[in-house]
Amino acid sequence: MIEFLRQFRIGEYAIFDFTLAFLVMALLAPVLSGACKKVGLFIPKRSWIVWTLPLSLIVHFLFGAMTPMTVSFIDPNGQYLLKILIAFLTALGFKGVRRQSMS
Repeated sequence: MIEFLRQFRIGEYAIFDFTLAFLVMALLAPVLSGACKKVGLFIPKRSWIVWTLPLSLIVHFLFGAMTPMTVSFIDPNGQYLLKILIAFLTALGFKGVRRQSMS
């Protein structure tokens, strides 16, 4: 069943994987924002959604799950559009992030 869903692609990337990643992050965003709030850091839920791809690259790399996007990103000789996109999403995610007093 999953292989059927993963056959639909944009280039080498499965649409199902993107959809699932963004859905999971949308569900986790309130929990993650709440946890950060407890340590004095306000992170908007929108930031977590924007950080979905950058964070997924980090997690996949740390666990050795070399997905096509992870391989493309760490390739030193190309995939500059992907690298620019990830850098842009990382920076955009910081919009609205701020320290707050712990009350």
